Amino acid sequence: MSRFRVLALALVTTATALVTASPPAAAAGATLTVDVAQPFRPVTHVASGGLYGLAENSRPADSTLLPIKVNSLTQPAPGVGQRPNGQPPGGDSLLVSPQATRVGAGEFIRMPDIYPDFPYRWVSWDDWLAKVNTMVNARLSATTVSNVIGWELWNEPDYTWNTAAAGNFNDAWVRTHRAVRALDTLTPIVGPSTATYNRSWMQSFLTNAKNTGTLPDIICWHELQNPTRIASDIADYRNLESSLGISPRRISINEYAATGEVDVPGRIASYVAKLERGGVESAHRAFWYEYGTMNGLVVNNNQPTGTWWLYKWYGDMAGNMVTTTTTTTTGLDGFASYDGTRKIVNVVFGNEAGTNTVNLTGLGALGSSVRVTLTSTPSSGRFTAVTAPTTISTTTQTVSGGRLSVSVPGMVATSAYQLVVEPVSGVPAYQQRYEAENASVFRAQRLSASSASGGGYVGRIDNSGTPRTDSYVDFVVNVPAARSYTMTIGYANGTGATATQGLAYNGGAWSTVSYPPTSAWGEFGATVSTTVTLRAGYNVIRLAKGSPFFSGGTGYAELDYIQLT
Repeated sequence: MSRFRVLALALVTTATALVTASPPAAAAGATLTVDVAQPFRPVTHVASGGLYGLAENSRPADSTLLPIKVNSLTQPAPGVGQRPNGQPPGGDSLLVSPQATRVGAGEFIRMPDIYPDFPYRWVSWDDWLAKVNTMVNARLSATTVSNVIGWELWNEPDYTWNTAAAGNFNDAWVRTHRAVRALDTLTPIVGPSTATYNRSWMQSFLTNAKNTGTLPDIICWHELQNPTRIASDIADYRNLESSLGISPRRISINEYAATGEVDVPGRIASYVAKLERGGVESAHRAFWYEYGTMNGLVVNNNQPTGTWWLYKWYGDMAGNMVTTTTTTTTGLDGFASYDGTRKIVNVVFGNEAGTNTVNLTGLGALGSSVRVTLTSTPSSGRFTAVTAPTTISTTTQTVSGGRLSVSVPGMVATSAYQLVVEPVSGVPAYQQRYEAENASVFRAQRLSASSASGGGYVGRIDNSGTPRTDSYVDFVVNVPAARSYTMTIGYANGTGATATQGLAYNGGAWSTVSYPPTSAWGEFGATVSTTVTLRAGYNVIRLAKGSPFFSGGTGYAELDYIQLT
C-alpha cells in the first residue's frame, strides 16, 4: 500500500490519510519505565527492515546500512515491472541480493511486483501462472543467492485483488501457493499481506488455507495507520490462530508507518517499541518515495537523515531487549536493551513533548554510581542531512536499590531520544563479544540455555546442499583498527565427534573451523580460537554449515558467541 498512494490515497476503510502529519502528544509528564532485570527476547533488530530498501548498484551504500543492522527486506520480484510513483522499475530481489548479503539481510520476494501498475492490473490466469513459473525458476537458477527467506504471493489483496476478473482471493491463494510449491518445496511462503489487520477477513483466509493445506509459513499484514493498534492486532491474531487449531506462525509486519510518520523519529520510536513488544519476527519501513534511500533514511550521497540516527541507536543495541512500559497509550513510548557483557543499558524513546521521565529498575549490576548520557535526533525529513545527533547532557548519577529516575525536559514530540546508562568505571572501547542469538540467523534456530553467554545460542545449524537450505550465521562486527584479531568461538557439540563449519568474512576466502566434542547439547563453556584479519569499522563474519562457494560442514555444532580480542 504505502509506496504508491502518496499522490492519490484512494484507500479502503484503513485510510492512512486519517493519520495526522504530526504525531499526537499526550499531556506532558508521562513516564517510561525500563526494567533492566526483565529481558524478553534477544536483540535481533526486528524493525530495522525496509520495503524496497535497496536499489541496484549498491544504493544506498553499505556504509549506511551496516550500522543499522538491517534485519530483512521486501524486494520486488525478479524481472520487476513495478513503477512506484512513476520511477523506472528497480530493486529486483536477485540483483540486490549481493548487497543484502553483504549487510546480513534476508529478503522476501514480492511476486505481484512483476506487474507495472498499482493497484495491479490483472491480465489472466494463464498470464499470472506463467509469470509465477518464470519468477520461481529465475530464483532457482540463482545458485549463489542464499538470503531469500520467503515468497510473498500477493500484496494487499483486501485492496488490490480483482475479484471480478480473477475470482475469489482465497481460491487464488490456493492456486498460486500450489504453483510455487510445485517448483520450490523449500522456501517459506508469506501472506496474506493485507493492507490492514481485519479479523473476519483473516478468519476466512486462514480457514480456507488450513482446509486446503496452503497455510503461509509466515503470516503478514501491514500497520500503516496507528501504532496503538499493533498490540491488539497481534493478540487478536494469536487468539484466532489458536481457535482454528493452527500452530503458531512467525509474524512479519512488512510495511509500517504512514507518510506523515515514516520520517518522524519520535513516531518511529513508538512503532519500534510496539513491534518489539508484540514479538514479531520482522518489520519493514513502508516505501513512500524514492528508491535507493532505505525508505528515506539517507539523502545526498548517503548522508544520514535525523531518522537514520534512531536506527543507528537501535543497531547499537546488543544482548537482550528488556521490558518497557509507559503511562500513556498515545504518547511517550520507547524500547530498550541490556548488554550484560559490557553492562550497557540503551534506551530509545520519543513521541512526546514537554518534561517527561524515564525510570530505570534492575540496575544493580552497574554499581551504585553510573554515567548517564542523553542524546536527541530531530525530525529532519527525508531531504535534510543530520551529521550527528545532539548530546544534551552527560552526568554521573547515583543508583539506589537498583533504581534510577531521569527527568528529560523540553522534549519535542517529533524528535527521538537516546539514554545510555553505563558504569562510571567505563566500558570496553569497542564491543568484543557478539552473541550468536543477536546475529543474522539463516535457517537455524535461536534457543536458550542457562549456561549460554547471555542466556541464548543458535542451534539446529543443520542444512546444506542448496541455497534455499544453506544454514549459516552472519555476525556484523565493528572494530577500531585494521589488523588481525583472535576470534574465540563459544560452542557446544554433543555428537561425540569433531564437527566443522566454514568461516569467511567480508565475502573472502573460506577456511574451516573444527569443534571437538563437548559433554552435551546446549551446555556451554567450551571454546575454540582462530585468527581473522579485519578492516577498520564494520565487517561481516559468517560461520556456515552450508553457503555458496563452500562445500559444506560436518556435524551439528551449536554457536554461543564470538569474541574478538
